[in-house]
Amino acid sequence: MRSLIQSEEPGVARKREVKKTKMSELSNDIAVLSANREKTIVKTSVIGILSNLLLVGFKLFVGLVSNSIAVILDAVNNLSDALSSVVTIIGAKLGAKQPDKKHPLGYGRVEYLSSMIIAALVLYAGLTSLVESVKKIFSPETADYSALSLVIISVAIAVKIVLGLYVKRQGERVHSGALVASGSDALFDAILSGSVLASAVVYLLWGLSLEAYVGAIIAGFIVKAGLEMMIETLNDIIGKREDPETIKALKEIIRKEEAVLGVYDVTLFNYGPDKNYGSLHVELPDHLNVDEVDRITRRIQSEVYEQTGIILTGIGVYSYNSSNDEAAQMRNAVQKTVLSHDWALQLHGFYADTEKKTIRFDVVVSFDIDRNEALKILQDEVHALYADYELLIVPDVDVADL
Repeated sequence: MRSLIQSEEPGVARKREVKKTKMSELSNDIAVLSANREKTIVKTSVIGILSNLLLVGFKLFVGLVSNSIAVILDAVNNLSDALSSVVTIIGAKLGAKQPDKKHPLGYGRVEYLSSMIIAALVLYAGLTSLVESVKKIFSPETADYSALSLVIISVAIAVKIVLGLYVKRQGERVHSGALVASGSDALFDAILSGSVLASAVVYLLWGLSLEAYVGAIIAGFIVKAGLEMMIETLNDIIGKREDPETIKALKEIIRKEEAVLGVYDVTLFNYGPDKNYGSLHVELPDHLNVDEVDRITRRIQSEVYEQTGIILTGIGVYSYNSSNDEAAQMRNAVQKTVLSHDWALQLHGFYADTEKKTIRFDVVVSFDIDRNEALKILQDEVHALYADYELLIVPDVDVADL
């Protein structure tokens, strides 16, 4: 063992140590960023809780004194915002827990559950508010606004605008969907509070009471916001198509590896904000040996992790006929036949063994056709071209933009 270590070139050993150091430093940086992200979410959420509780107190006072259902419902809306911030803090704390034996990929997805709870709270607040507003439409009560009430509502609108901009900006900075949703909700609350103020002014000037109707409109928008938040979070939990720019950047990094002829079947798995794992296939010349392939895939994993933070848990390999002219002609013929169909989006991983008489390749099939039907059509057409060849055609799902 000692002789093997001593025989290694100094330059190779030095490069290996530098790479190991860079990976270690990167891991430490990610840990620091994760801790800072949690602190930012907690700090922003605490500010949101305190601000919303103050608004709840002021608006509840104004609503009870002036007998305004619209102002009372506006206070209820702020209370739901405060509860949402509490849930956001709990989600951030749980999501930042380190991986353990039961959860080796961490607890990052807990944040999606907290976002779902927030959406449920908003939806509940909206539905209960709608019921109360409808009751007031059929059994109206006269409101009595004072100058102080109008001033308090105006200040509340200004506070909500400032709070919304701050929370949303912080959420975008640390990639927290819960904070971004809370910030957007706060800005929307400012608009709803503005409608309450407008109805108060209309009543004072013309004696026309729009209280219950404004309350119903506010409730409707709250319900809409809750449903949209719930659908967005469900998409994150179920899994949705990746951002095309992310896929493009990932492929560009991998294509810089000289031996790589193509990158296919990119699939990313999200385990919470900024916690992404992935798998893919690369196309390599058929003359490479296993040792060369191993070194190439390890370099790819390292570069992708260093530049994107994505951990590639699996890299499959397609072999490419690099020195067989007959196989190249077969590839062109098969590709022309396959891609003549609109539902066949891409052909890759083609390899023809002219000695053993086998052809294998993958086809990305759109969602416009049944995969079994597509496979039968392709089997028949390619078999018509090369009847004496055994075929292995794998239909792939269109999971990412090509």
